[in-house]
Amino acid sequence: MGEDNVKQPLLERKYYEDCPGCKVDQAKELSEGQGVPVKNLLIIWIVVLCAALPISSLFPFLYFMVRDFNIAKTEADISSYAGYVGSAYMLGRCFTSVLWGIIADRYGRKPVLIIGIISVIIFNTLFGLSTNFWMAVIMRFLLGVFNGLLGPVKAYAAELFREEHQAIGLSTVSAAWGIGLIIGPALGGYLAQPVEKYPHVFPKDSFLDKFPYFLPSFIITVFAVVVAIVCIWIPETLHNHNCSDESIDNAEALENGSSGAAKDKIIRKNENLLLNWPLMSSIIAYCVFSLHDIAYQEVFSLWAVSPQRLGGLNFTTDDVGNVLAISGLALIIYQLTTYPSVEKDFGPIGIARISGMLSIPLLQSYPFIALLSGLALYIVISIASILKNVLSTTIITGLFLLQNRAVEQHQRGAANGISMTGMSLFKAIGPATGGVILTWSQKRLDASFLPGTHMVFSILNIVEGIGILMLFKPFLAEKKKTHSDQLH
Repeated sequence: MGEDNVKQPLLERKYYEDCPGCKVDQAKELSEGQGVPVKNLLIIWIVVLCAALPISSLFPFLYFMVRDFNIAKTEADISSYAGYVGSAYMLGRCFTSVLWGIIADRYGRKPVLIIGIISVIIFNTLFGLSTNFWMAVIMRFLLGVFNGLLGPVKAYAAELFREEHQAIGLSTVSAAWGIGLIIGPALGGYLAQPVEKYPHVFPKDSFLDKFPYFLPSFIITVFAVVVAIVCIWIPETLHNHNCSDESIDNAEALENGSSGAAKDKIIRKNENLLLNWPLMSSIIAYCVFSLHDIAYQEVFSLWAVSPQRLGGLNFTTDDVGNVLAISGLALIIYQLTTYPSVEKDFGPIGIARISGMLSIPLLQSYPFIALLSGLALYIVISIASILKNVLSTTIITGLFLLQNRAVEQHQRGAANGISMTGMSLFKAIGPATGGVILTWSQKRLDASFLPGTHMVFSILNIVEGIGILMLFKPFLAEKKKTHSDQLH
């Protein structure tokens, strides 16, 4: 095997000529002192966006889709069935996330990313063509089973950037994810039922009249095809040689600014991830906030399109799309301009705690916002949606950083697989539970204690409160900082 020596002040670093991971490491070393590589940020952005768009794009039209399946006995029961469709994706992902993480650690990040994107092309398209409730559930389940790329892409983002740029790399993952979860529903809101909304463009009795929910899925599929083609040329970050080689350990120790780190790494080569409490505590907190976020997204869309007599906003899917599009734009601006400086001042966990505490009174105000009407309702619910999504993304970004700093590269795919499994299990619970609780709350409009939708938002706040408690010691543990962490 060939070697390519790079000038080192302390020791010789060994690179393997045919190893893609070594090529990435060498490029990182040569870029020392340079700015953030924009091309790498763009790679992460489009891959994550492709994975995130189909997850919640169905929420604005799911109420109407389930209604058209004629499976619900009463109007209030529609939310329950919609919750089951929403949960199917997460249930499928729960079963396979660790497997995809292991595959990513063994065969590389890139194959898992490409398989995940191809699954979006196939199963998201078929979901848009669903003609009954069970077809919709099965397509969403299969999409979840094969779309295991979020865990490996977090590992990929941590490995693609130099240590001083890892925070912005992982911030890009959570930002693209958060924006995808907002733009997805906006697309669903604008493009579902196009024959009804845009009769001058889409004629009656056409293909899109027979499949009124296909267009948003098709647009996402087209984007996924483009991303799949781009991914042919992205670099692989996994090393294909024995990474226990002393020179590699020493080189990583040099990168960490401490020769003692090499010994520490050898000791932790076969560390049981389930016993790594800095990792597991951040994953558990992440799961709780993920449960809250997916339940909120489902409840928000179903609540917004529910009739006012049931405590809803009586919005159309276009109205929901408008609100979510505004939120997505605001989230992009926040991530690019405000988050880096706020995270630097307060730290990822400090700002996550503050964000969690601010979320509770905000969310409890939603039933009172429903009392407004006209332009005032639009403005206030848009501001509330912006704030809620900004706060949620801030929390998730901080937990991403903790998880990826708690493990070494050779375990990062598996660690993110565990994270994805836990998160997917909790997110599978979220939409189904949220839909059932919303149905129940809309049937108790005259209750003396937390009537109507006050109940569903209070329950969401209880989950948020549990998550906030988990962000404090003694529950949450952070990995001890290395010498280089202290320098950055």
